[in-house]
Amino acid sequence: MKQVSEHWQLVYPWFLLLLLLLPVVYLILRGFRNNDRPWMRYSLAGLAARVKTYKNRLYDMLPWLSLLVFALGIIALARPRTEGVSTHINKTKGVDIVLAVDVSGSMLARDFKPNRLEALKKTAINFVQNRPNDRIGLVVYAGEAFTKVPLTTDKQLVIKAIRDLDFFKLFNQIEQGTAIGMGLAVAVNRLKDSKAKSKVIILMTDGVNNTGAIDPDTALELAKQFGIKVYTIGIGTNGVAPFPIIYDNGQIRYAPQKVEIDEKLLRKIARETGGKYFRATSNRKLDEIYRDIDKMEKTVIEEKRYYNYTEYYRPLIWVALVLMLIGWTIRHVVLRQIL
Repeated sequence: MKQVSEHWQLVYPWFLLLLLLLPVVYLILRGFRNNDRPWMRYSLAGLAARVKTYKNRLYDMLPWLSLLVFALGIIALARPRTEGVSTHINKTKGVDIVLAVDVSGSMLARDFKPNRLEALKKTAINFVQNRPNDRIGLVVYAGEAFTKVPLTTDKQLVIKAIRDLDFFKLFNQIEQGTAIGMGLAVAVNRLKDSKAKSKVIILMTDGVNNTGAIDPDTALELAKQFGIKVYTIGIGTNGVAPFPIIYDNGQIRYAPQKVEIDEKLLRKIARETGGKYFRATSNRKLDEIYRDIDKMEKTVIEEKRYYNYTEYYRPLIWVALVLMLIGWTIRHVVLRQIL
């Protein structure tokens, strides 16, 4: 990737303080001008008042010309220039990440605000936005699993897919239950052919594996075989939480139930793949977990910068010299003094 930027700068800006001397220089030039003014005797004062030729005007212009030369010289000393910067960015260590999200009915539990699934969606979107240089995919699972978004650099596509996660939309599309093994296995399948230096799965669940064609231990061995690191997150407060009871007509009633998360399994998956297990007991804790993972899985960026300078002090000096020559010509050629 190449980025180009350009901006103005002064190498020695403190020289501009000399511009404060312009009034003093003007007074000095005015003094010399009064002493140097050519004079003649006129028999009539009225005639002298009417004598205002172009030479008089040129003579009156000389101090201002000198002031302009002085100012241009000061600005040239400050050395104005433009700095053009070409930045070449190479991703030297990419990270491919698959988010495996539990979308079972228990994710509607209200121990998070407004519920577990909505809290997770908000945090996951922030995580994706902070990973501009990585490929990210999305797998969802309940009693079975499927790929919602394959690995892609299109972050807006991933964010839209996360934002659209809705239990009721998925209710008739996916078998209910909690198939942790299936969720992990499908995520592994997304990453097994990846050429990235680092392959990561972030597996989130709020329950215990109770269904699925692939058991968690088998999925774990697959992850180890393909060198995939798994970070596991158990979502749910400690103790009792208001869980949803979903009726056939779509109505929901909430009743307090004990929170059960298979932390032993999640710790095992994380430990044996080189990842880490986290327990999210609140919205704030969930945000902290994602920030920790973001810090641990950094993409190394190699950046080379090339600087190109365009100097402007030379043109200023040439303009000042030309003005000096004009002033000398006016004084010593056009306004030849009468001896």
